[in-house]
Amino acid sequence: MYFKLITMQLLKKFSPFYNLTLFYISVSFILRIVLLFHPITQSTFVWTDTIKIFTLGLISDFFVFTVLSGFLWLYLIFISNSKYLKPTGYIIFGVLVALFLYVSFGNTILNEYGGALPKIGMIFIGLKTFLFGLLLFLPKYRSKIRFWLFTFVLFLFVVLILQNAISEYFFWNEFGVKYNFIAVNYLVYTNEVIGNIMQSYPVIPLFTALFIIAGIVTYFVVKRSKNYIENIPVFAEKIKISGIYLVLLGLSLSVIPFLASKEDSQNIFTNELQSNGVYKFYLAFIHSELDYFKFYKTIPNAEAYALLKQQIPDISDESTLRYIKSNAAENHKNVVLITIESFSADFMKTYGNEQNITPFLDSLSTKSLLFTNFYAVGNRTVRGLEAVTLCFPPTAGESVVKRQDNKNKFSTGNVFKQKGYNVKYLYGGDAFFDNMQDFFSGNGYGIVDKKSFLPNEITFDNIWGVCDEDMYTKAIAVMNQESKENKPFFNHIMTVSNHRPFTYPNNKIDIPGDAKSRDGGVKYTDFAIKKFFEMAKKQPWFANTVFVILADHCASSAGKTELPVDKYRIPAMIYSPGFIEPQKYTNLMSQIDIMPTLFGLLNFNYQSKFYGQDVLKTTYQPRALIATYQDLGYIKDNILTVISPKQQVKQFQLNLKPNQRVAQDFQIYYEQIPLVKERKDLVDETISYYQTASDLLKKKKYQKQ
Repeated sequence: MYFKLITMQLLKKFSPFYNLTLFYISVSFILRIVLLFHPITQSTFVWTDTIKIFTLGLISDFFVFTVLSGFLWLYLIFISNSKYLKPTGYIIFGVLVALFLYVSFGNTILNEYGGALPKIGMIFIGLKTFLFGLLLFLPKYRSKIRFWLFTFVLFLFVVLILQNAISEYFFWNEFGVKYNFIAVNYLVYTNEVIGNIMQSYPVIPLFTALFIIAGIVTYFVVKRSKNYIENIPVFAEKIKISGIYLVLLGLSLSVIPFLASKEDSQNIFTNELQSNGVYKFYLAFIHSELDYFKFYKTIPNAEAYALLKQQIPDISDESTLRYIKSNAAENHKNVVLITIESFSADFMKTYGNEQNITPFLDSLSTKSLLFTNFYAVGNRTVRGLEAVTLCFPPTAGESVVKRQDNKNKFSTGNVFKQKGYNVKYLYGGDAFFDNMQDFFSGNGYGIVDKKSFLPNEITFDNIWGVCDEDMYTKAIAVMNQESKENKPFFNHIMTVSNHRPFTYPNNKIDIPGDAKSRDGGVKYTDFAIKKFFEMAKKQPWFANTVFVILADHCASSAGKTELPVDKYRIPAMIYSPGFIEPQKYTNLMSQIDIMPTLFGLLNFNYQSKFYGQDVLKTTYQPRALIATYQDLGYIKDNILTVISPKQQVKQFQLNLKPNQRVAQDFQIYYEQIPLVKERKDLVDETISYYQTASDLLKKKKYQKQ
């Protein structure tokens, strides 16, 4: 009886933990159901998948929250009255004040990570110092203050649980996955991300509802847990509580990775729904850079380069260096490269869209060299910029654009500079975002971004930057000035309007600019490009200019498999009336090939290190490279080969889905059927591309000459 009484008393001391745990698991359960039936979850699930999602997933949630409860454990065990006695209380208060001053004015580790972390650290320690001071100097009100602090801490946990669920939902709505590497990146660019959220969603009603629900939940959690604060455990009880918690913590640290290893279904949606979002975020954080040679299947380096030589003629030794020679005279026309934000092929009528939201680009495609079977290398802007600038495969981890070692690379800008061109990167937002300024300036580009705009040059902007019309108007002014310098120019323009929140000036198209419609964003993007060409055609330099137009990536990358190929298919065309003959190029190709192909059309003679090739040459062997930050894909012979960490290899037969109401050259939807028998030759070719690319970066052999 005595043992039972002691046990019940001890369990009461755990009430804050198990009440919050129960709430967290309940929210996770509801979230899984919501995501399971979300429109983006384009899949069917067998009963074994469902069991894994709701058993292993919820068990994982329990252990993850056990780890997260470490903050609650630290808070609770330090609740006492003895620490406020003299002189201990004054010493602790003095230390807190000193720490606050250090974080506020010193260069701490938080400053190294940047973003909002320094401010968060300062606010946290400032509040801690202030509250400790209240409890120290107002002993008569200590119990009441402590109760409300206890309530606030539980309220904060409840809010964070709900906020995480909302964040997971919206991230799934955007990308079709739980948190990944993109979410980690968002921590750095808090201004743009928070601004995007503010402009994309009904934030005030959403957060009002969040705080109301959190308040109600907190009331019941506090009611069921207040015995802890009313009867503060003595030291011996705190030892027991800590012992039990630390055992559970140790068990959690072992069980969580084990459960994550069971996310092994062929259905990616099953794995994502089974996973815990917080743990996924942690994994993405620590794996921001992946060492290819540590995590991926390899072959001997000499063999990898020998295989690469079969794909890229004229390279020698362990490099991609070769000399590109034309039999015709070089043509130093101006070049304007436009990369369009989030522009999928299936937005265009050409590829089967029936909403007529890209009338100008559909028309322009008939007057251009149109690449009908063209693939983006990745699902982020930085991957698209990397591809067209470096003509280099997407390596594991972060894009080269965002790495420290991102300068003095062999780039398209470098080739143009060798030919006497002015070279610029024009962006409607702040080029600080995604490290674009560091990358482009470090590779010899002049930069024109939002900071370069005068107030009267901005008619509309949102969190991502000025609207596309303003960007194009600025570009025309820049090019008019460049044309006076008696030098050709190469200008790379990156658009921003076709990005959530999809806001743009009103009264431009038949979809209001404040409707926050993706279709509206696409249609306005098309409208703005039309206005750009109307302006450009009036300029004296137009007749001597080549325009290259393509997307940076698709609007969405979510799919049933690791690399759904339809979510990488983008439009691409080269337009230059009187110079480029309108035609369709139907062979498979990649983003990395567009600029070498342009150089071929201009008859450039140059030394090249590019992996990208002139696809119009007879030596070109059709293939495409597509990737996420960890899954590296290679399309050839209607087979998709995917290599992943832990030396994993998967292959899929790509069979066109029937009943696509467009010509075969414009059909983009495939059934991805796992291969029964491995095509080792394609596996080795895939490895040769990604292994050699990683090797060249590692050895700093992809620098400009």
